[in-house]
Amino acid sequence: MEPVRHGLGGIVHTYLGYDPMHFPPPRQPPPDIAGAAFEHMLMHGSLRRLTPEELARAVEIDASQIQGLGPSLDALIAMLEERKRKLLATYETETVRRLAAGAFHDLAAQMKPPPRLAARFAREVRAEQLRDLERLWYEADERSPFARQLVHLVSRLGERYQVDALASKYHFTGREPLSVNEALALKEELETIDRLLEQLRDALKHARIALIDMDALESFASEAQMQELRQLERQVQDLIRAMAEAQGVERSKEGWRLTPQAMRTYQSKLLREIFDDLAASRSGRHDGVPAPDGAVELPSTRPWQFGDSFASLDPVESISNALLRRAAEAAAARDARSAAAAGAADTDLPPLSLHSDDLRVHRTRRTPRCATAVILDMSGSMRYGGQYIACKRMAMALDGLIRREYPGDALFFIDMYSLARLVPSADLPALMPRPVSVSQPVVRLRADMSDPRIGEADIPLHFTNIQRALQIARQLLGAQATPNRQIILLTDGLPTAHFEGSQLYLLYPPDRRTEQATLREAQCCRLEGITMNVMLLPSWSQDEDDIGFAHTLAESTGGRVFFTGGRELDRFVVWDYVKRRRSIIG
Repeated sequence: MEPVRHGLGGIVHTYLGYDPMHFPPPRQPPPDIAGAAFEHMLMHGSLRRLTPEELARAVEIDASQIQGLGPSLDALIAMLEERKRKLLATYETETVRRLAAGAFHDLAAQMKPPPRLAARFAREVRAEQLRDLERLWYEADERSPFARQLVHLVSRLGERYQVDALASKYHFTGREPLSVNEALALKEELETIDRLLEQLRDALKHARIALIDMDALESFASEAQMQELRQLERQVQDLIRAMAEAQGVERSKEGWRLTPQAMRTYQSKLLREIFDDLAASRSGRHDGVPAPDGAVELPSTRPWQFGDSFASLDPVESISNALLRRAAEAAAARDARSAAAAGAADTDLPPLSLHSDDLRVHRTRRTPRCATAVILDMSGSMRYGGQYIACKRMAMALDGLIRREYPGDALFFIDMYSLARLVPSADLPALMPRPVSVSQPVVRLRADMSDPRIGEADIPLHFTNIQRALQIARQLLGAQATPNRQIILLTDGLPTAHFEGSQLYLLYPPDRRTEQATLREAQCCRLEGITMNVMLLPSWSQDEDDIGFAHTLAESTGGRVFFTGGRELDRFVVWDYVKRRRSIIG
């Protein structure tokens, strides 16, 4: 018998050359590459400007995942801080400030302005304002000696401004004087050190080495330090590249490209954020309306009725009912017979037969289908406050919810501006508010859109055509074989465009004629059983007329109006969709 070992035994493994790319810390989630790329796309409408530096700025990486990053950056930060301390302890700036001021006034005293500009020139020299001296140059003859001297005078004043900025920004404690050129070079060096320190500290916190100005750092760091930093930069780039490929973000010649996998990743992230506090109470899909001919079979049963399908028959409970009924009938027969025949009860059981009263069928429910059209206001006013970003984020979250929880539902997205058009969900991130192309305070325009010579490029596109968007939504929802149809309208105010036949009217300030045309189209939606939900977003130009029209539009169609905005818009609208869904099917 082997002796019992009371101490800890086994093999102790020593891990060297830790690779954070393949063995990241277990408590740190991977960098959200797809989310950063999508947030950039929602803001700019395109990924063409998403450079590696911008992606590095958007991605959050735990610096502890990069081996050796901390000590290397700490050494560079200490070196730059020591360099800055020595410069501040060496020089003083009072002398160079006097030199810069004297150079400006000496040059001004030597100049001979034309008589018509002499008084103004003396006044501007005393004021020492760059803008005023530049405006004086435009009034002088540009070929005259005075104009050429004025250019040099403006340069001298600019140098004085920079010297004063150097003295006010940094606290010098030394005694060595500076010339004007030396002071300007010193200012540039100190600002470069400050910029590098900020970049290094950010890299130390978020591993954003790609944002460090390597060319500027080379003038301060040694060759060995630069090689080590470039090695760490390659390590971070490899990590970002691996995470990007895993999340569906691909690099092409044109830039970073988002794949359908990235879209699903981002939608899953939005849904996790939106329903985070609902996770404990959610248990999957919602219950439907009970119906005898439903498609979904429930565990509970009920008695069979004439006309019920035998496809939902519960054979176990039906046969059990038949056995119990036969036993009860045999017991009744024994009571009726004499006591002498009671011992033969077990052999006198009648044959088993099923009666209609024995049959049990499963309860069923229907799974109603809902059709929704989301109208996204992409007029010029949606650019203010970034409201268009919240709208697109909400639309993507709603699309993810439908695809995951209600795959049988129909969901349409309509891009609304001076006109309106149906857009696929894949094009949602690229939607952008139309630029304002007319700046007049009063606009009264009319265009015949049946004229083949007139297209979108010929009209201002930053107006709001709710009427046309409702018409497209009504046509799309009318073709859906479901009574559960609704419109979600996201806008920030009154309509400013409408159609009368083929004539497009663009009217600003909002006109009563446009409101009436919009309300008529809303009534058409109501007649077809379409519910309208108006989400009124806050705007800098919003007043009681905008709020009143939203109430009128919702009340006239038997719908609802909500006031919300900002980043909570995605959460509010999706919650409302789920609530409405429950009221429809249960």
